[in-house]
Amino acid sequence: MLSRVADSLYWMSRYVERVENLARFVDVNWHMALDVPGNPSDQWQPLVAVTGEIKRFEADYGRADRDNVIRFLVFDPGYPNSIISCLRSARENALTVRQFITLEMFEQLNKMYLAMREAVATRSPEDLNHEFFTDIIADCQLFTGITDATMSHEEGWNFMHLGRMMERADKTTRLLDVKYFILLPSVSYVGTPYDDLLWAAVLRSASAFEMYRKRYHRITPERVANFLVFDRYFPRAVRHCVVMADRALHAISDTPPGTFRNLAEKRLGRLKAELDFTELEEVMDTGLHQFLDQFQESLNEVGDAIFQTFFALRPLPESNSDKETPLQ
Repeated sequence: MLSRVADSLYWMSRYVERVENLARFVDVNWHMALDVPGNPSDQWQPLVAVTGEIKRFEADYGRADRDNVIRFLVFDPGYPNSIISCLRSARENALTVRQFITLEMFEQLNKMYLAMREAVATRSPEDLNHEFFTDIIADCQLFTGITDATMSHEEGWNFMHLGRMMERADKTTRLLDVKYFILLPSVSYVGTPYDDLLWAAVLRSASAFEMYRKRYHRITPERVANFLVFDRYFPRAVRHCVVMADRALHAISDTPPGTFRNLAEKRLGRLKAELDFTELEEVMDTGLHQFLDQFQESLNEVGDAIFQTFFALRPLPESNSDKETPLQ
């Protein structure tokens, strides 16, 4: 497979996963802002913090109220990680690899983009409701389901799966980090029903609330962190995402599990091993924020290695026949 094709498939999948996560964050935060004491506008700043684009947001919009944050995360065509921009980028990547994906995949992605473009042209942030965001989530899940059901699970599918798992792991850590480090309006709320409400919102943002309650019943910060980071089986848990990404990477290069032949496999394997042999108690002793921050840096290094291994253009080595014969 050509590197440009693999690159487009990888990023198409990442962009769709990013759209779904943004829709989850906005929808859950919308409901949570109505239940948390204090000014509801105060609960929208952490949503911008999840993106890591606070400075850009403040320069363009100023105050982080509901309408400004939704306009930034959903409608802003100049912000490359807004929902409309991600859908546009996903569609552009799909167009470049149209012959490698199925008709059903392209039609679903094209439908999502056209619907969002119409919403940008005809609706304002105050017009958006719960159904708007649940429709986006459902459309993204439908695209993933169509991909798994109609595309051969070969090299191209593995690049898409790798991109989806990398994006999902990143967003889960950012969500958990923002709650632990920023989200509470006051330290006095720790351990109160409001604290439980916010942790429940974190679980709902990852569609983890029901699975968590079946496993642990009572909500505690330590158990939520353990479930979202170290659980082996929940599909949005960080550990599960890293394991699935590692499998996809080894399927692409046909390297036996537990070994590596390139920098991407080496870095991802090391990250997987760190999660396998790290316990929550160790994380809490050193600090959850510090652990998540280091994990995000390591995940970015894996992403860089994936780019260098599979997507980066390299000059062809110069052969002797290509060299000019010097004049005598």
